[in-house]
Amino acid sequence: MRATRDLSDRADLDALLRRFYGGGFADPLVGPFFTEVAGTDLEAHLPGITDFWERALFRTASYGRDAFAPHAALHSARPLTAAHFGRWVQLWRASVDGLHRGPRAERAKAQGERIALAMLRRLAGPEASTGGGSGGFVPLAALRLRTAA
Repeated sequence: MRATRDLSDRADLDALLRRFYGGGFADPLVGPFFTEVAGTDLEAHLPGITDFWERALFRTASYGRDAFAPHAALHSARPLTAAHFGRWVQLWRASVDGLHRGPRAERAKAQGERIALAMLRRLAGPEASTGGGSGGFVPLAALRLRTAA
């Protein structure tokens, strides 16, 4: 599938998030956080995370949850590091790039990196090492993800 258009609605977010989580669940570095530590049920998780991204990108949904709390619980069970957040960003960017091109897609990628960096700093402290460079998060746009989409 070749990315030709920008993110435009909730259906686009649903497809994007399914692609992202498909790659994330299968990833050897971050997958265990989804499958073993959190025991993420994608069908139960997807509506809330779609609300989060819909609000962030389109300002059309309400999201009243604390996005930090589940990450703090994960970090308590198994520490999240810059490498974990960096990999999350890689998978997120590759997922977006695989499906969409345009200003909202670019905003989604930038927002994902900002969120990852903020989470890392809240969990590990403001002086947390990110591995240098641009936050330590190296985009892998060519990454192939397993997806049903």
